[in-house]
Amino acid sequence: MSQIIALTNQKGGVGKTTSAVNLAASLAALDRRVLLVDIDPQGHASMGSGIDKYELDKSVLDVLLGEATAAETIVKKLAVKYDVLPGNGDLTAAEVELLDRDKSESCLTTALASVSSDYDVVLIDCPPSLNMLTVNALTASDSVLIPLQCEFYALEGLSALLDTVEQIKQNVNPDLAIAGILRTMYDKRTSLTREVDKQLRDYFGDMLLKTTIPRNVKVAEAPSHGLPVTQYARFSRGSQAYRVLAKEIIRRLAL
Repeated sequence: MSQIIALTNQKGGVGKTTSAVNLAASLAALDRRVLLVDIDPQGHASMGSGIDKYELDKSVLDVLLGEATAAETIVKKLAVKYDVLPGNGDLTAAEVELLDRDKSESCLTTALASVSSDYDVVLIDCPPSLNMLTVNALTASDSVLIPLQCEFYALEGLSALLDTVEQIKQNVNPDLAIAGILRTMYDKRTSLTREVDKQLRDYFGDMLLKTTIPRNVKVAEAPSHGLPVTQYARFSRGSQAYRVLAKEIIRRLAL
């Protein structure tokens, strides 16, 4: 039975998409069948997986609106070794389009129902905002993985996100769980990182993943080559960290 995991944080620039792409690649390298769903209008997860978002005949928007099936929209046989349900700027129309539909928060749940059993893991890369697309992702998911940069406003934004998760649990998806909080762009040499890290440990305890993703230039370079860092620079510190993360997620969620 597949696990559906939403990667979300309403704050941009925290390594959310980078983590989605590299976790997908790392899980695939460990022989898990992986689908990456890109519901961010920026389409960066698609581009980072080697897909030209400007050349798509169909996207996840068509699937959400019932104008195409997930099976016929998923891009397979990619160099990255996982499948992608791609997205692009067309998703900016989703907010308005979905509001007019019955059970608008469940469109992605319906779309994935016919294909999720083909995969061990489905990862959903969400927009950096708490909009209808993010609500769809949380409604469709078994758990939430929260990438978080160790900075001053991190705790405030995280509290708002956890409140949203709780609302989703109360209203539409009672089984939604927190897979973990992932510290990204981690630099233990700075006093700010150490201070925020201590606050996170004190407040969230076991919810905090043991793995941290370091600041690493190869991680930043990889998307421009349409590859995860695990393939672009497989021996880099960033690549090694994502492989460790995949193993921790497998243990934590029994994948």
